[in-house]
Amino acid sequence: MEIKDILNLEPYSISHSAKHNMLNERMWDLTRFHYNNSPEYRKMFDATGLDINSLPDYEQLPFLPVRLFKEFELRSVPKENVVKTMTSSGTTGQKKSKIFLDRETSANQTKCLTRIVSSFLGKKRVPMLILDTSAVIKDRRMFSARGAGILGFSMFGTKRCYALDEGMNLDIEGMKNFLDEHKGETIFMFGFTFMIWQHFYKKLKESGYHPDLSNGVLIHGGGWKKLVNEQVSPTEFNQALHDVCSIDINHVHDYYGMVEQTGTIYMECECGHLHASTYSDVIIRRPNDFSIADKGEKGLIEVISVLPESYPGHILLTEDEGVIEGEDDCPCGRKGKYFKVLGRIKNAEIRGCSDTYAAKF
Repeated sequence: MEIKDILNLEPYSISHSAKHNMLNERMWDLTRFHYNNSPEYRKMFDATGLDINSLPDYEQLPFLPVRLFKEFELRSVPKENVVKTMTSSGTTGQKKSKIFLDRETSANQTKCLTRIVSSFLGKKRVPMLILDTSAVIKDRRMFSARGAGILGFSMFGTKRCYALDEGMNLDIEGMKNFLDEHKGETIFMFGFTFMIWQHFYKKLKESGYHPDLSNGVLIHGGGWKKLVNEQVSPTEFNQALHDVCSIDINHVHDYYGMVEQTGTIYMECECGHLHASTYSDVIIRRPNDFSIADKGEKGLIEVISVLPESYPGHILLTEDEGVIEGEDDCPCGRKGKYFKVLGRIKNAEIRGCSDTYAAKF
């Protein structure tokens, strides 16, 4: 099945058997494409001893550790075809991943993100309150993960308002004017978890200003490390936001994603589960031998995406631990695997936009 046909499928509509067959075909195609077009990928693949002409099921195909994108410039298209270079978040002194996108891969990322987010937000674009500062959007050719996240989600907003000024202070007057203008409308809110807590929630609480965001829908991501250290659970995070701006806790959605597979995000449903969409999959691997863990068993998270064509990022092993909680049977009705992220493996570098920023605190 070609990528355009896959992206025409509904994002949570395919049960295990049909999805397995579809992903097999797509992963075989991508593996052969990258083998033929990326010398570095070819060397790594050949080292596994597999036959490129007789590939196993996608669960047994070789994965690349995400850290490799910090060490090598991995491309499967000519350099002159690269229209955008995305970089991962990272603290000072850390190497950053570089992801090279051609026009087609970038367009497919946008379409995939649109399909996933629209299933939660609705297909109509709505006013957007960005819980960050406009200062983070600078060079549009060299995207940071944080800037790319803001720009990527901005396509779901009509008029946009940044809740923070360039000094990361709450822009109360700007928010008041924006919310007065769009009173009674659905407001799409986006931001990174720690920044929302540190600069939106805490400063709203201090200021005494309580905007009415009862019609709001919040999507946030970027990591929980700092908030876990502060003993703030997702339930407490959602309730705290409700207390200062009246947002419905069922309309607060965390997501899991990474710059190495931009567009393929894993959204949290109303039941608190992260879901793999039609366009992706999650495998949990035992760290001692990389065999596939059972449902409910903790291990390393491997992520599968149908999107990466300009670089060999279709099968990646992350440095996160997680657990599969179920498949095709979430009470929310969405098909596919649903899972929980348990945190970073010991001694792994800080990566998420939220956690990277939080390191300063």
